[in-house]
Amino acid sequence: MNLTNYHSHCLFCDGRADMDEFIRFAISKGFTSYGVSSHAPLPFSTHWSMEWGQIENYLNEFNRVKQVYKSQIEFYVGLEVDYLNDLSNPSSICFQQLPLDYIIGSVHLLYNDKQDVIDIDVAPPIFADIVNQHFYGDLDKVIRMYFERQFRMLELGGFDILGHADKMHYNAMCYRPGLLEEKWYNDLVEDFFKKVANYGYIVEINTKAYNTYHTFFPNEKYFALLHELGIRVMVNSDSHYPDRINAGRLEALKCLKDCGFETVVERYDNKWKDVMISL
Repeated sequence: MNLTNYHSHCLFCDGRADMDEFIRFAISKGFTSYGVSSHAPLPFSTHWSMEWGQIENYLNEFNRVKQVYKSQIEFYVGLEVDYLNDLSNPSSICFQQLPLDYIIGSVHLLYNDKQDVIDIDVAPPIFADIVNQHFYGDLDKVIRMYFERQFRMLELGGFDILGHADKMHYNAMCYRPGLLEEKWYNDLVEDFFKKVANYGYIVEINTKAYNTYHTFFPNEKYFALLHELGIRVMVNSDSHYPDRINAGRLEALKCLKDCGFETVVERYDNKWKDVMISL
């Protein structure tokens, strides 16, 4: 049943349980392969990312837990690394030299006109306030800035998995209903995924918001495009709670199957492999 997940958080960042609890829950649900991917350190402190001083303990704890459960599940370690700027991003040497199994590349942060760092990965009402207060109500500008950062992250590389590719779309649709029907937006997303395909990145179908907002990241609307472009996909829950590691997985697999996908990417024997979708 393709019981895998490679995007999850734990107490080393903003997750709500330790690695041991996550992996025990995964085993209890029959998962065969699992990865932890805490938010990587940034050049400044946040309430949701790791500090550099935690990295050694993070890796040591992973190795301990992996050893304990090695006969029951394949366990891998990664980081979710933000593209902040050309000095701090997944390709930075400080991340590349770490003994990780994989890196997820994501965009959560923008700069406003004053060069303040603005977190846009927030609840819809807060996002609306941010657009109005920091970007003068110019939603189009915010969207273009978001994708400009995504494009630059693709160019710099250094990651295996593209995290929640169009995560902003839900907040943006709440701000302006009908966005996904606007031609300029769809053209932008199509151009973005064409670039993803050219670089060969794996795209995660992020199911974190499915039970709450009934949407995936990227939006289900673009699954057929991903298939047409030959992009490899995996299903990840981006879970911060152990009991949510399986949220939306089956629904995502069904949608992928309906759009022509026959396989998803899973990790076994330290390699990314295309595995048949089994429903």
